[in-house]
Amino acid sequence: MSLVNAERRRLFKRRSTRLMLLIAVLIFGGVVTGFTVASHRNDADARATAVQRANEEYERQLGFHRQFVAQCKADKAAGVPQVKEMPEDCFESMGPTPDSFNPEWYMPYQFNFRTDFPTMISLFAGVMVLIAFVIGASYVGAEWNTGGMMNLLIWRPRRIPVLLTKLGTLVGGVLASGLGLAAAWTGAFWLIGKYDGTLGKLTAGAWRSFGLSGARALALALAFAVAGFALASLGRHTAMALGVAIGVALGSEVGLRIALEIIRVPFSSRYFLSTYAAAWMEKTLTFENWRACEFAMGQCQPQKLTITWQHSAWLFGIATLLLAGAALWAIRRRDVT
Repeated sequence: MSLVNAERRRLFKRRSTRLMLLIAVLIFGGVVTGFTVASHRNDADARATAVQRANEEYERQLGFHRQFVAQCKADKAAGVPQVKEMPEDCFESMGPTPDSFNPEWYMPYQFNFRTDFPTMISLFAGVMVLIAFVIGASYVGAEWNTGGMMNLLIWRPRRIPVLLTKLGTLVGGVLASGLGLAAAWTGAFWLIGKYDGTLGKLTAGAWRSFGLSGARALALALAFAVAGFALASLGRHTAMALGVAIGVALGSEVGLRIALEIIRVPFSSRYFLSTYAAAWMEKTLTFENWRACEFAMGQCQPQKLTITWQHSAWLFGIATLLLAGAALWAIRRRDVT
């Protein structure tokens, strides 16, 4: 059996891989189920119900207003001091009007595939990043921890080709799994839009945009899979990668964020990894520094900072290459026993 086939079987036979894919399916299935239950097609019956609810709310608020006016006038006639400052008509002319109760406000939620699905792609990316990172870390970390890597290198003593084969197998496996999940994710929400909501105006440009967003989501997941793989290979244990991830989450996303806010650093969001992940998915993020206008006289325009997907591409690309290069250098230089 070739090394590629052996590694592919090993990747998908691992309990951690199957468990993480099962968790992904459960999360995606739960979200799809929630939207299926929550979304309602806004047909003629739904609109008639919304009009009825708007009219009922108008009548209810009108009744409250009339009670208030009647009580106010009675108190004025009795000379109650608390209402002495009230106008003579007790705001009778300022009662609610039917126009103040738009039936659209009482319509049930309707999923719009064209406008709502981009948010679902970002959600898909977030879940896939976590799943891919753990799969990448556990795939090679367990090999080091149990001695499987040492046995494999006895069979195939070429260290760098072996590690690159494992890395390529991981990338291919995560990509194949991600494509399958992405197709199911897209199909599920298309069905929700068709039967329980609305599809909206789906043009070729809209599908192209969905495709590009999905490609960015999978690319981000692959980058984190490689990062998890490299960190676990450097530390020779899955816990190494998970520890770094927890450290970054707590130290950067929580601790550093609080510290930068305390010392009032302008545009502190540019120092957080999550900002660049969001910019990668949204294509561009613009931040405004209103603190620059605190002591300004007259009209003031806040300072602006824009982070684009190109900035994110450079950051994630360089970080991924450095981690992968460090893992290759380490396995070449260090004792594997």
